[in-house]
Amino acid sequence: MSRFLAMMLESAAGSGPATAPPAGGARRGDAPEGDRSSRGMTTGEPHEPLHRSWAEIHRVARGRADALRRGGDGVEGLAPGGAVGVLAGEPAAIAPVAQAVWLCGGSVTMLHQPTPRTDLAVWAVDTIEVLRMIDARMVLLGPPFDALAPVLAEKGVAFRTIDSLGGDPDAFTPDAAVAGEDDTALLQLTSGSTATPKAVRITHANLHANIAGMVEAAKLDIERDRMVSWLPLFHDMGMVGFLTVPMTVGLDLVSVTPTEFLGRPRLWAELISKYSGTVTAAPNFAYAVLARQLARVDDGELDLSSLRIALNGAEPIDPVAVTAFTDAGARFGLRPESVLCAYGMAETALGVSFAPVETGLSTDVVDAEALELHRSATPATDGPSRGFPELGPPLPGIEVRVVDGEGAVRGTRGVGVLQLRGEAVTPGYLTVDGPVATRDADGWFDTGDEGYLTEAGAVVVCGRRKDVIIMGGRNIYPTDIERAAGEADGVRAGNVVAVRLAAGPDRHRESFAVAVEARESENADVVKKIRAEVVSRVVSAVGVRPAEVAVLAPGSLPKTPSGKLRRAATGDLLTTP
Repeated sequence: MSRFLAMMLESAAGSGPATAPPAGGARRGDAPEGDRSSRGMTTGEPHEPLHRSWAEIHRVARGRADALRRGGDGVEGLAPGGAVGVLAGEPAAIAPVAQAVWLCGGSVTMLHQPTPRTDLAVWAVDTIEVLRMIDARMVLLGPPFDALAPVLAEKGVAFRTIDSLGGDPDAFTPDAAVAGEDDTALLQLTSGSTATPKAVRITHANLHANIAGMVEAAKLDIERDRMVSWLPLFHDMGMVGFLTVPMTVGLDLVSVTPTEFLGRPRLWAELISKYSGTVTAAPNFAYAVLARQLARVDDGELDLSSLRIALNGAEPIDPVAVTAFTDAGARFGLRPESVLCAYGMAETALGVSFAPVETGLSTDVVDAEALELHRSATPATDGPSRGFPELGPPLPGIEVRVVDGEGAVRGTRGVGVLQLRGEAVTPGYLTVDGPVATRDADGWFDTGDEGYLTEAGAVVVCGRRKDVIIMGGRNIYPTDIERAAGEADGVRAGNVVAVRLAAGPDRHRESFAVAVEARESENADVVKKIRAEVVSRVVSAVGVRPAEVAVLAPGSLPKTPSGKLRRAATGDLLTTP
């Protein structure tokens, strides 16, 4: 049995019935402190909160595993090595079914979820392509996607509803040899278009190594820490960081759906306050949203003093947004030291590097000319500068190096491509054309991210190599342009994209365009003012003028299923006649 599965089984030791949380929510000092059997998962907020211990969830998982292994509903039983697609949104349903698949020796793939605006015919075709790519024999269907059963049936996709998996937990005995370290545990679909799918293959060894590294780096205290999350479970930060980690090590968790957060962002802070949450995480945009929400909350309504880790990752970190969050939360006891800037990716299961806990945001300010012309992150003195968040040292077990275009290793503060090596790094991708290896002969994985290492060994990410804009011999990072443009009045926060425009018949040199969303995109006078201010702020920030500024209606910018802005698709949007 793999170390990952052994750790998960160990965390399930104990017992306890499902209960509603105490009136007013659990407070610091309540269970699970000192009582392993009571730690588990609270779901159903804000309507019908229900707490189930990890032991109870494991018992449900054993019943699900028994049903999966036996087969039913016209679907064959799940054998070791089998791939299973999961289409469900409720954490309460996903936790035991993911565990059940692993207990049977299968791999889990969280399928991209359709939204109310999704064309189901297109979604079905894309999903079938994904299932074919991962060689999945079945889909497990759960709330709120049960209504998609006729769509899957029409396309000939074998599926079982999660609620139908009513096996006997006492009849299921995990096979000690059911999964080895190199067997696949998770196939994480990469963010991007589902029309050209790619899945990161995460092995049991990858998961165990990354979980162990993150627990150590974050100094997680199993007895006292309590996680609070609304993150989508089809994304690695949610599935690995805020489901698999607590379920594997037995850490208390409060989990709601992204729909609950997006419908009422203030709920996130309310749950941290109600349950004395100590650990949470989100992409940068969510902290910007929450900052605006906190500004509308009366003094004394929330208590955020328990929070010791507010991890910010999964997209470029904007120091302005971080400061807005900590300033807005200060009235409620939020400490700025709780912000933990992190670097991660699906290719390492989740984490690559964490800033030291309880030190807050640290920005490395470098000389702009040395960075753009000489590929050197020289500390700034006088003149134009650029600031990048320090993302901390690599997690235990992960090595990071920086190489130039010829593959030569660069020294401290030399800018180049970041490469990773370690037990957490995926052995490869699954693609529609077959498996693709990710590591070179020496075990190094090319991330495609540009950055550097500081004297203290902290990782700093400047941007994606493919997105760098080269003008007049300068290397300009889109994030610098986007932060400047995002400060213009009328631009929707977090909805700005800068894209490279290649030289061609209509353009004698490489340039760039900026696309922003604005609520008053139909007002010609407002659009004119926004364009002028965006140009002014971008020129002031980076010294060059965008070739185009497009002001779009809300919801126009292409995004991945996990909510990240897609630069390449935005470029296509701007250049397509």
